Amino acid sequence: MSERPPERVRVTGPPRRRTSRQDRPRRSHIDEATLVGEIFLSSLLREQLRLGLTGLAVLALGLGIWPLLFWLAPGLADARVLGFPLPWLVIGFAVYPFLWLVGWWFVRSAERNEEDFAALVDTRDEP
Repeated sequence: MSERPPERVRVTGPPRRRTSRQDRPRRSHIDEATLVGEIFLSSLLREQLRLGLTGLAVLALGLGIWPLLFWLAPGLADARVLGFPLPWLVIGFAVYPFLWLVGWWFVRSAERNEEDFAALVDTRDEP
């Protein structure tokens, strides 16, 4: 009895496919400075500018209201809390937690904007 040798099987790598212009990552538009890349970057910059102006407005209102309040209500400037003048307590203690909260909010929002941008440009274009 003669046994037949096993049939030969051709082993190859994964199927190769040419990358079309539509199938490339969106970040290549930024690297190549195309119009689409400029639109992506200007969108990120516009969002970060909006965030910065919002943060500045919150700081200006949150901190600027106190001098105005003390000017409009002079009796408030003479008020005492636990033996300390109210303006000292506000300027010496209440301002710092407010600044910390605004800073924490700003950093979290800026990081979220950057993560959203990175997720946007790391996906492939739809055909």
